[in-house]
Amino acid sequence: MCTSACSKLSPCSPLYIAFSNQEPYSKGNNLRNHRLNRKRRLSKGKKVAVLVKKEMEIKNLRLYMENRSIIEENEKLRKKAFLLHQENQALLYQLQKEVL
Repeated sequence: MCTSACSKLSPCSPLYIAFSNQEPYSKGNNLRNHRLNRKRRLSKGKKVAVLVKKEMEIKNLRLYMENRSIIEENEKLRKKAFLLHQENQALLYQLQKEVL
């Protein structure tokens, strides 16, 4: 019943249909693909981590510079307030002196 033409699976054969859904060496390919995908994900994760770290460093530097400028402005205002307080005390002393 089986001829030389039947030794090869024909597209009409049930075996052909059953085996056509399977790829040759599927376990090896799947394992290899899994490993490659994992390596890609890990290396992508490292790249993302480096980018995030650099972004955080830039944000940190900007915040540091902003804080320094706020601190400098605060010191200027504190000195100005001190001078105004001294001037106020001097004027108050002069006023009390005139009243007496």
